[in-house]
Order: sequence, then structure tokens, then C-alpha cells
Amino acid sequence: MPRRFGRPGLLGAMARTAVVAGTATAVSGRMQRNQAERAAQQQASADAEQQALVNQAAAQAAAQQQAWQQTQQAPPPPPAAAPAPAVDRVGQLTALAELKAQGLLTDEEFATEKARVLSG
Repeated sequence: MPRRFGRPGLLGAMARTAVVAGTATAVSGRMQRNQAERAAQQQASADAEQQALVNQAAAQAAAQQQAWQQTQQAPPPPPAAAPAPAVDRVGQLTALAELKAQGLLTDEEFATEKARVLSG
């Protein structure tokens, strides 16, 4: 069989087309895999960042709730008792003496009230 020179025949054109199509398919598939891997890495990175934010927010909320519970559990100290008013014993004894002098108190009542004022 003689060999042809020039343009390829039908069989040569089909073979060349098959090679080009196969190469294009292989390159296209590799590009799609690379893009899918990059997208997966970006998604994993975004998921990790979002999880870190969620964990941080949860930790802050827990700390705030713990602080709130501590403020609720510890009641404020009771206010200091006001000092007792100073007893004016001289004034009370003077008033008792006046009541006795007016005859409104007996000697026994005066002595009882005088002892109460002086004791306390």
C-alpha cells in the first residue's frame, strides 16, 4: 500500500480528533478536581473560623452568666446599724423630779423610774 503525503485521511483526522478530545477532557477534569479541592479547603477554613467565633461567643456568654450568678448569690452586706441615740439621762431625771414635785409620782414610782434610767 502506498503511503500518502499531504493532508491526512479520514482515519488520521479521527485519531487526531480523539487525541485532542481526550487531552481536553483530561485537562478539564484535572482543573475541576483542583477547583473542588481549593473550594473544600476554603470551606474547611471558613468552617474552622466560624467554629472559633462560636466557641469564643459561648465562652463569653458563660463568663457573663457566671459573673451574674455570683452577683446574685452573694447578697450585699446589711447596712451598719445606726448608733443608738445618746440617752439624755440628766434630762430624764430632771423630768422625773418635776413630776414628783408636782405630786404626779409617788416616792416608790420615782425610785423605780430613777433606777431604770440610771441602769440603762
